Amino acid sequence: MLRLLWATMTELSREEAYRRGVRDILPAAPGIIAWALVTGVAMIKSGLTIQQATGLSLAAYAGSAQLAALPLIISGAPLWLITLTAIVVNLRFVVYSAMTRRHLSQEPWFTRLWLAYLVADIMFVRFTTLLTQEPNYPHISAYYLGAAICNWVIWQVGSIAGIWAGSLIPSNWGLELAGSLALVALVVPLCRYQPTLVGVLIASLVSFIAYSLPLKLGLLLGVISGMSAALLAESVKPASRQH
Repeated sequence: MLRLLWATMTELSREEAYRRGVRDILPAAPGIIAWALVTGVAMIKSGLTIQQATGLSLAAYAGSAQLAALPLIISGAPLWLITLTAIVVNLRFVVYSAMTRRHLSQEPWFTRLWLAYLVADIMFVRFTTLLTQEPNYPHISAYYLGAAICNWVIWQVGSIAGIWAGSLIPSNWGLELAGSLALVALVVPLCRYQPTLVGVLIASLVSFIAYSLPLKLGLLLGVISGMSAALLAESVKPASRQH
């Protein structure tokens, strides 16, 4: 009887952790939907069919990588370049995975694969905030799953809505500008950190100088240069503090 009661209490605790993850993501729903809507419309305006755009949204689940790959798809760039660009743009998820590994290492490998697929920027911020404020929070994987699934559902709803509405929205509404502004809204708050600011400035400068390169290689070169500059600035910063 005591074992049954303990199991029930544990299960309820996991359920509550899951619900808390969902609750923590819901306030960010308008921003997620807006960003997903822009991405969905951009895919349709780039010439993808509804089926292709929906498949890309479900398989890639990465708005920044999707937007970075679209110009290459339109220009007929080779598959290796499209894939490499998407990987480089999304390298931050490697860092995310490294930071969460210690907290999710007890899960089976196939579960960790799904958790890795579900990671996203906003839910990761909520997850790390919880770890900072409550480092001993029980059932952390249940919290992660609740936040991640909620984020995924909200994103797909917005993205698919944008895909279906894309053919009905006039091109002169300036959706390309909306996509750029959405990216700026994500980047600007991070520029208060010196390494990020250095990376953004270098990436912008290199992308501008290399704009005329074929196959949109200037964008890829800018991303690589910006990331390298940010990493260099991060490594130099602690060393300068020691002197």
